[in-house]
Amino acid sequence: QVQLVESGGGLVQAGGSLRLSCAASGRFFSINNMAWYRQAPGSERELVAVITRGASTNYADSVKGRFTISKDNAKNTVYLQMNSLKPEDTAVYYCRVGTPYEIYWGQGTQVTVSS
Repeated sequence: QVQLVESGGGLVQAGGSLRLSCAASGRFFSINNMAWYRQAPGSERELVAVITRGASTNYADSVKGRFTISKDNAKNTVYLQMNSLKPEDTAVYYCRVGTPYEIYWGQGTQVTVSS
């Protein structure tokens, strides 16, 4: 069983920054990719950023240039550095980890950006 523990969400003013962390623990063979999704009230869950085993990254157009995804392989942890936050970034942010056999989701962490 794999557990994902997220941290770093909170309330911030527009223009501010937050850093999200997601640590994976438990028994798993390997990690193929790690990603962050978000879901705003009344909206579908959307991909924010993804990082592959080889450290290639991809971002949603809405966050390019403002958000940076990174990982620490030794700690099985993925990070999302969020700068220049906007009120429209307000959502619950979810970590997703993909292994060769399963996909795992974190419990979600609330990010609220006030104007």
